[in-house]
Amino acid sequence: MKIMVINGVNLNFVGIREKNIYGDKSFESLCNGIKEYAEQKGVEVTLFQSNCEGEIVDALQRAYFEGYDGVIINPGAYTHYSYAIYDAIKSISIPCIEVHMSNVHSREDFRKIGVTTAACKGQISGFGENSYKLAIDALTEYVK
Repeated sequence: MKIMVINGVNLNFVGIREKNIYGDKSFESLCNGIKEYAEQKGVEVTLFQSNCEGEIVDALQRAYFEGYDGVIINPGAYTHYSYAIYDAIKSISIPCIEVHMSNVHSREDFRKIGVTTAACKGQISGFGENSYKLAIDALTEYVK
């Protein structure tokens, strides 16, 4: 099984920004944890991060053309207003799970609106780094 993990805007600042929300582990540490967990589960994982909306769309299209079985995406703030990412998720016909490290539903009102969420099979939020691990488990079960 091959999964692409896409991290969007400002996720590269995990461990730097709002440590009370995102913790103090670095983005590199987060990525290493995702890779290790995927390896334990026998899943091939490709990690991608960009602060640019168009590059995220390109990564989603690449997942289609390169035959990925699933996508895990944390669009960051793009979750709340990116119709371009929404359209890209809908167009690739690959199961996609949206993740957020924080519980977006318990934060500011604007974070409760998820434009990209509706294009995904589901959303996992509020479990920090474990949101990604739960998404790997969910995708592997869904694809079976």
